[in-house]
Formats: sequence, C-alpha cells, structure tokens
Amino acid sequence: MITVLEAINLSTDFLQKKGIQSPRINAELLLASVLKCKRLQLYLSFDRPLKQNELDDYREMIKRRSSFEPLQYITGYVEFYNLEFKVNPAVLIPRPETEILVETIIGNCNDKITVLDIGSGSGIIGISLAVNLQNSNVYCTDISDDAIILAKENAKRHNVISRTSFIIHNIISQPIDFISVVDVVVSNPPYISKNDFNSLQKEIKNFEPRYALTDESDGFAFFNIIAAKAKNKLNYGGKLFFEIAEGQSSTVKNILQENSFSDIKIVKDYQNIDRVIYGVKK
Repeated sequence: MITVLEAINLSTDFLQKKGIQSPRINAELLLASVLKCKRLQLYLSFDRPLKQNELDDYREMIKRRSSFEPLQYITGYVEFYNLEFKVNPAVLIPRPETEILVETIIGNCNDKITVLDIGSGSGIIGISLAVNLQNSNVYCTDISDDAIILAKENAKRHNVISRTSFIIHNIISQPIDFISVVDVVVSNPPYISKNDFNSLQKEIKNFEPRYALTDESDGFAFFNIIAAKAKNKLNYGGKLFFEIAEGQSSTVKNILQENSFSDIKIVKDYQNIDRVIYGVKK
C-alpha cells in the first residue's frame, strides 16, 4: 500500500514534470481534499496507508491538475475573507486581491446599508459583506443562471440568505429596474482586454468562464456602463467601488469623474499595484 508521504512525493514529481507551479502544495491540498482534512494534518499521518478508493480518487485529481485544471475547481471550494465558498467552472475563481475590495467597503461604510453587487459570480463579495455587515441587505446580480444558483448555495451556507437577493441580470442590455436606490454599488467586472486575453495562464484562459474575464473590448466597457447606471441608483453620498487591473486606475478615475463621482480614492494591493478605486455620488 502507498502511504500518505509516498503519494505526496510521487504526485509532486509528476506535477513538477508537467509544469505545474508549486507542485508540492498542490499535491498536498488535493490529498487533504480526498482525506477530508486540513493540509497540515497530513504531516501527522505520513505513515498512514491510503485505501484503494482514496488512491483512485487522488490519482484522478492529480490527472486533472496535470492538465492545468484549476485546483479550486477540482476540490470544489475556495477560502475567501476567512469564509469557505463553493466554486465550479460556471464562476470565476476568487483572487486574494479581491479581499481588499471587501475590506475597503467594510472600512468605509456603516453597518446598515443596501448593497448592489454587479457580476457577483459565486457571491463572494456580496456574501462576505452580508456576513460582516450584519444589518446590511445585499442584491447580487449575474448574467449566468448557474452562477446565481451557486451563489444562493453559498448564501445559505453562511446563513445570510434572508438578507441577500439574487437576480439574473445583464448590466449591458437591461436597466436596473428591480430596486429603487442603494447605498453602495460594487463590481469586480470583466476588465481584461480582448488583446490581453490570450496571454493569460492556461489555468485561467482554458478553464475559467471567458465572459467573467474579458469585455471583448479594451477592458473598460463595464466600468463605463456600470458608472453611468450606478449614478442613477445610488443615494446622494452613496459610493461606487470597483476592482481594477494594473494600469487602469487613471482611466477609471476619469470615468468616475465624468459620471459625477467625487472624492475618488485608490487603494493599492500587497504588491503596491492600484487595485481598488471608489468614489462618492455628488
């Protein structure tokens, strides 16, 4: 029988030869998923033999990862803002940088607010806000039926389904006619330009939903549309928050100013890159 340590070592070598970054961590996380334990618990079980069904499941996961399928789609979950969310190929995999967007909203708004999350995907932004702002109400919208179904599951998982609403909505072609006014509009929109899409990593380009990554244009289409529509749905003094890509802050700042937003501020990420921008409705 193959032990936990032997399985990890063999899988690490295999993934490394396939060109997977951080192969040891990937091997450990996948095995922890199979054994339904924390990764660090594996270190206390190195001599434990794997059962045949565990070994079969692990081999299948390693095979999928060796084809560059994202780890999070294989395990079916991701950690975000100290919460665990279900994910699948219908939604974008949350990035650590997006935690800065959530943190910025929490730090700049009171507890009793109404939030509109545009392009919510798995619901990580809106649900994280609902969990941490316990008197808030959150509306999450997405163009994908499958994304909305998954987001509802995540809201139930974190006991905020009574304060969250989920609406299938196309922000490009449809008016925001399902609410009157809100205090906060937030979006992590598709901001990768069509020209830059093909230069993305295989894990992203080949597996994550294209519609959630690129606007099929210059990367600024959704910022323009959301800013124009948000200004008519925000209370006076309400705030619009965006996550942005490297090099976009100057143009997005101009978009906000053109749509009557003031007191515009930019927040950098852990690599000193402009990552979040927000403004106040005049």
